[in-house]
Amino acid sequence: MKRIFDTDCEGPVSKNDNAFEITQSFIPDGGKFFAKLSKYDDLLADIDKKHGYKAGDTLRLILPFLKAYGVTDSIIQEYSAQNILIVPGADVALKHINSFMPVFIISTSYRPYINSLCDVVGFPVKNTFCTEVSLDKYELPDSEIRYLKELHDEILKLPEIDIPASAHKRKDLDNGTIKCAERLDQIFWNEFNMMVSKKMLDEVNPIGGFEKANAIRKSCNITDVQLSEVMYAGDSITDADAMKLVSESGGIAISFNGNRYAMQSADVACTSPNAMILAGLALLFNDYGTQAVRELASEWDQRKYAFESNINRIIPDFTVKDVTLNFIEESNIQELIFKSEGFRKTVRGESIGKLG
Repeated sequence: MKRIFDTDCEGPVSKNDNAFEITQSFIPDGGKFFAKLSKYDDLLADIDKKHGYKAGDTLRLILPFLKAYGVTDSIIQEYSAQNILIVPGADVALKHINSFMPVFIISTSYRPYINSLCDVVGFPVKNTFCTEVSLDKYELPDSEIRYLKELHDEILKLPEIDIPASAHKRKDLDNGTIKCAERLDQIFWNEFNMMVSKKMLDEVNPIGGFEKANAIRKSCNITDVQLSEVMYAGDSITDADAMKLVSESGGIAISFNGNRYAMQSADVACTSPNAMILAGLALLFNDYGTQAVRELASEWDQRKYAFESNINRIIPDFTVKDVTLNFIEESNIQELIFKSEGFRKTVRGESIGKLG
């Protein structure tokens, strides 16, 4: 049986959040600014379920502000190439997996970052799906640049957005969150309609949400593999649709150091400081299919050392040190979310770990 391994990039392969880091580096108070727009992104995608909007569209909302503060294609390219942080073992894991099954990276990240990462880990660029973007093709009038900087300052002063796990609609949110969201609605969906910057929002299509699910379908078409024979690894809200597609089709969706959005859509929860566990799971999946991975996750504490020994015969560097694996069920999901989100912050850092 022919099977494939599809994976998100930022999380399972790298520690970066490239768009966050670029914004933090080149926009005043950029980390705080990006985090607020990221929370707004979570609200639109998960609470409002806004028509035509998908998780990860923060990467288009942020573009006019990057342009206003002088960020260019060459700046993104150079910054990306110089600041790649690989999850320990990810480069080795990808090489091992690619030796026995097709592998695709499906990422919301901008193309310059993905190309640079492929250079570092030796992964074929042709097997990647990501967000295509060029800031240099857009020219903004000076008056609009000034206004974008005024909006930047205003957005920073808006109340923080808080989305409790129990929230399902805007009315479930606190007054500050609703006030912030309503002003951002006005900015992005009314004011931007009268700005040159609107072209960026219209033309850039981040690969998140349903676009990641579409990319999985494309990877299956390329390899002539059924969706039921896909393993997908992800960690955030941008992976939720992809995970649901794979899981509901009979494949296996792995949350790798995931947040609650990923955990709610995955079959298996994995926490690990090292990505080599993904190579072992991919090998098991390639040889025996979905059920074998489910059973291993359900019996991890009893079977992990025997599993390590078996995988070591093929992948000498494989280890289960500090790895936890659980099959996600209604009875354990809240505990697993708490543990995974805590571990996630130790691996990727507090600022990035808190992003949706």
